[in-house]
Amino acid sequence: MTGSGPHGRVVKADVEAAIASGGAKAPAAKAAPAGAPAAAVAAKPMADEQVLKLFAEGSYELVPHDNMRKTIARRLVEATTTIPHFYLTLDCELDALLALRTQVNAAAPVKKTDKGEAPAYKLSVNDMVIKAMAMALMAVPDANASWTESAMVKHRHADVGVAVSIPGGLITPIIRKADEKTLSTISNEMKDLASRARSRKLKPEEYQGGTTAVSNLGMFGIKDFAAVINPPHATILAVGAGEERAVVRNGEIKIATIMSVTLSTDHRAVDGALGAELLVAFKRMIENPMGMLV
Repeated sequence: MTGSGPHGRVVKADVEAAIASGGAKAPAAKAAPAGAPAAAVAAKPMADEQVLKLFAEGSYELVPHDNMRKTIARRLVEATTTIPHFYLTLDCELDALLALRTQVNAAAPVKKTDKGEAPAYKLSVNDMVIKAMAMALMAVPDANASWTESAMVKHRHADVGVAVSIPGGLITPIIRKADEKTLSTISNEMKDLASRARSRKLKPEEYQGGTTAVSNLGMFGIKDFAAVINPPHATILAVGAGEERAVVRNGEIKIATIMSVTLSTDHRAVDGALGAELLVAFKRMIENPMGMLV
C-alpha cells in the first residue's frame, strides 16, 4: 500500500481506497544482488534522509563524523557482524588485592621531578587487572590466540590493550609483553600511554595489534557489562566496579569487596570451556595477588 499522507504515511483514506479496490497488494520483494548474504540485505541501515525526516526541522544540529568516529563505527560493525561473541561472567573478591596495593604504594620510593618529589609509581586496580590478565593468558596459552581463516595465531606473549576514552572516541593503547613486566612498569607505561592517547600523540604501533584487551568502567560505578571484541583479539575483559556485597562463608554472612568481570570471546578461537579456564585463572590471580609480585 502506498501512503498519501505526510512523508509517505498511510492514512485512513488510503485504507478505504484499498478496501474499495479489493484489498492491498503486497509489494514485490526486491531481489538481492547475486551472492549477497540475506542478513546483509536485511541489515541495511536507514538512509540519512529517512532518519532526519523523523525529526522536526530546527530541533537538531548536524555534527559531521571525523575520521576517528568513522573508523570506530566501521570496526564495531565488523566486530559484531563477523565475530561470534560468547560471554562469561565471574565475581572476584578484591580485599586481598586492595590491601596489597596499599602496601606496595606505601613502599614506593621517592623520585625527583620537575614539580618536586613524587612517588616513583602509584598502582591502580586497573594496573593489577592488566597484569592478572596477562598472567592468566600465560597460564592458559591456548586462549592467547587470534583467528584467521587459514590458521590459529598462537601468541608467545600477552600484549594487553587497554580501552581509553578520548574526546570524540575510544582508543586502545597496548602494554606489550605485560606478562614479563612488573606492576610498577605497567603502571607508569599506562599513565604515559593514556596521557599521549588523550592528546592524540600515540604512534600506530602503540595501539595496533595486541593479543587481548581490558575495558574498565568501574570508575563510573558500572556493576557489569559486556564489551565488543577488538579484532584481531579473540578476547576482551569487561571490568565492573568493586563494591561491598554480602557473601556467605561457612554458613555465615560476611562483607567482602566484589568486582564482577565479563569475558567476551571469539567463539571460533576461544570456546566456552577454554574461556572459562582463562577467566578462572584471572580470578585466581586477582584473589591471590602476591603471585603478581614474583
